[in-house]
Amino acid sequence: MEIFKTDQISFFEQVYEVAKLIPCGRATSYGAIAAYLGTKKSARMVGWAMNGSHHSNENIPAHRVVNRNGRLTGKHHFGGADIMQQLLENKGIAVEDDTIIDFDRIFWDPAKELLNGNYSAVIKGDN
Repeated sequence: MEIFKTDQISFFEQVYEVAKLIPCGRATSYGAIAAYLGTKKSARMVGWAMNGSHHSNENIPAHRVVNRNGRLTGKHHFGGADIMQQLLENKGIAVEDDTIIDFDRIFWDPAKELLNGNYSAVIKGDN
């Protein structure tokens, strides 16, 4: 089963498809999504996509995408200073000083999780 091919949908849509697969209680980084999509240097574009997701009709869990150190750098796009933190904490992710505690344990790497068959429905197309 194939959800998307990268040559058929926009970069933002590709980012959203990956973000929707992040399990509850886990988080990933902008750079991890960019690397998975074959655009390793596009972490900032992933951030822009996450910001744009708030205008989407789909439920995109943008709160589960943080910077490489687990910092909630996108929190100001959630309509309130603590909303991103509250969304994470509601799913059991502890946050202190705008940083996910024990981020290495919480980190979900799409390159490992998706390419190892844990989500067999996702197959990347050729770039």
